[in-house]
Amino acid sequence: MLAYVFWHWRRPEVEAGNYEAAQRRFHAALAAVPPPGFRRSWCLGVSGARWAAGGGEAYEDWYLLDGSAAIDPLNAAAVSASRQAPHDAAAALAADGTAGLYSLRLGAADGPPQVASWFAKPAGMSYPDLFAALAPVVRDETAALWGRQMTLGPALEFCVHAPGPVALPPPLAATPVRCRRVWPD
Repeated sequence: MLAYVFWHWRRPEVEAGNYEAAQRRFHAALAAVPPPGFRRSWCLGVSGARWAAGGGEAYEDWYLLDGSAAIDPLNAAAVSASRQAPHDAAAALAADGTAGLYSLRLGAADGPPQVASWFAKPAGMSYPDLFAALAPVVRDETAALWGRQMTLGPALEFCVHAPGPVALPPPLAATPVRCRRVWPD
């Protein structure tokens, strides 16, 4: 499973309630007529992600896809047919945004998390050792480990989505980001 992750933030003069309503309309329109390879999406209100709005109030959209072949259909579908007007309305309220591409490495993407723990692989640690160290955390916390693809995106390399705070094993140091569900509500 692949996730296109889009961080965005509203213009200062736009009220949060109006911005979030526009996001919900867009995600609902996308879910109503999904493009090929699209599984589902969620939108989270976040703060503390230094790569989004300088760590201030921002939003994080996760678009779960069957694989990279679903990226082009998602890109085309987001701005066409019944999704175009909701997309354009939401985009008009945004100040800026950035994106990344993540692959599910361990666990299951059961839905929007309450907490996202972002971290980088320590220098000198192999990927097999990293995955072995995180397997019990993912299993015990009913979590999902996502890994950035091809260095596409401004965020840290890995993210653990969980229903609550997660203690990562040393020497991993996480940047915890609290998540508030915007879509689905």
